[in-house]
Amino acid sequence: MQIEIGQPVPPFTTVSTQGDITLDSLKGRKTVLYFYPKDSTPGCTTQAQGFRDHHEEFLAAGARIVGVSRDSLRSHENFVAKQGLPFPLISDSDETLCQLFGVIKMKNMYGKQVRGIERSTFLISDEGVLLREWRGLRVPGHVEAVLQAVREQESASTAS
Repeated sequence: MQIEIGQPVPPFTTVSTQGDITLDSLKGRKTVLYFYPKDSTPGCTTQAQGFRDHHEEFLAAGARIVGVSRDSLRSHENFVAKQGLPFPLISDSDETLCQLFGVIKMKNMYGKQVRGIERSTFLISDEGVLLREWRGLRVPGHVEAVLQAVREQESASTAS
């Protein structure tokens, strides 16, 4: 079963570079959950740096950032240290979250078909409901587009 916009995210518990993360621990503030293929690869590094560089703006707009890939916690810890990432990275080695959000796809890599994570980002409400999704995205301009969507959600919720 894959989650759809407007649906509550099913409960989950997972490990991250900042300890266990559960759906309940994310409630109370919007969450930008971004899935990426692999630590320390060029596109993934650029994407992580973008979220890092705009981190304060996301917090000011009422959202936290959490990254997800299938890499090990050790790989994540090295990536966080090397890039100075202020947000947690989830190690989804058993693909629980990847399956829930439907981000595992067959991809062409050097002429071979491989299973991998399709770069995707999800905006989850402070009550745990999926608000927006970006799938199969390109890195340039993406972080800014997500930040704009978070700001629009924030203004909509303060207006009502």
